[in-house]
Amino acid sequence: MTPSAHISAIFDLSIETKRKAQSECLESMCRIAELLAASLKGGGKILFCGNGGSAADAQHLAAELLVRLRPHVNRPPISAIALAMDSSSMTACGNDYSYDEFYARMVEGLGKPGDVLLGITTSGKSPNVCKALEKARSLDIRAVGFLGCGGGPALPLCDEALVVPSSETGRIQEVHITAGHAILEVVEDLLLAHQSTK
Repeated sequence: MTPSAHISAIFDLSIETKRKAQSECLESMCRIAELLAASLKGGGKILFCGNGGSAADAQHLAAELLVRLRPHVNRPPISAIALAMDSSSMTACGNDYSYDEFYARMVEGLGKPGDVLLGITTSGKSPNVCKALEKARSLDIRAVGFLGCGGGPALPLCDEALVVPSSETGRIQEVHITAGHAILEVVEDLLLAHQSTK
């Protein structure tokens, strides 16, 4: 396969996967947006976690809330934090306990009832994300998953989940970030509408 054919094939597959997710996952994405907005309206915050590229997506989405999502929408910062930001705590936990425990400890230390944890795992199998989702639910923190590969062990640990209909990591990540942007735009609109009625 030539480089141009290879690249075109990846674009086609990405578009196809996004179309399939749009068709199959639209209702779950709407429910996730409403859940996030309800938490924020009630004074909660959004905690994000993931590994590797999903950790980068977690930071990306948290930044969209903390800073600005759309250039024409100026509004106060929205409470969000990416749990992979603290390398000292992460390496201490890995050394003293286990990396599998890190996100659960962060949820327990930083979360409170009414918050939402959004865990991102393309395989649905990441032990640290699964433990964090489990810990969140035990603390009355709503658990949301951005998943793939059928959802894996993470799916039953979620109150709501976007399960991308794919088993290819790159395609799943591409849907996660597109869905993340779309969901957060809806969240932003819901919050702005709520503020305008006060």
